[in-house]
Amino acid sequence: MTSTAPRVWLTPQAHHRLRNELTALLAPRRGSAETGDFTSQRDRETRVRQINDLLTNAIVGEDPPDDGVAEPGMVLTVRFDDTGETETFLLGARGAEHGTIEVYSPDSPLGAAVNGARQGEQRAYRTPSGVEVVVTLLNAVPYGQVRRAQ
Repeated sequence: MTSTAPRVWLTPQAHHRLRNELTALLAPRRGSAETGDFTSQRDRETRVRQINDLLTNAIVGEDPPDDGVAEPGMVLTVRFDDTGETETFLLGARGAEHGTIEVYSPDSPLGAAVNGARQGEQRAYRTPSGVEVVVTLLNAVPYGQVRRAQ
């Protein structure tokens, strides 16, 4: 049986944090002071499902090839062509906490637009308000290389 769920890329640190959060959510609750931000059992169950899905479909810490192609697990630098401003972010799973670097999901408008782009390639996407934004991929480096360089 093959899975049709999309694979998600996680750092080892994000994977560890998610496992710890899941353990805490599944632990018996002894009092309302220990419920954290989850005010209802439904919220807890929803978060447990989200974490289980992430962990089940995770590719943990394996760097993608250093080929300059934007894909999950790569730290991308893009230029917003209308302003010339640049932004650097990790293309990865939102809600997994990857440290201090901004994370964009491959399903977000920007993430979907640049996913698969090569360095120097221009891509366009629409914001939720309907504005078309054109970006150029300036750099794509595996997360592990960026992390080791810090």
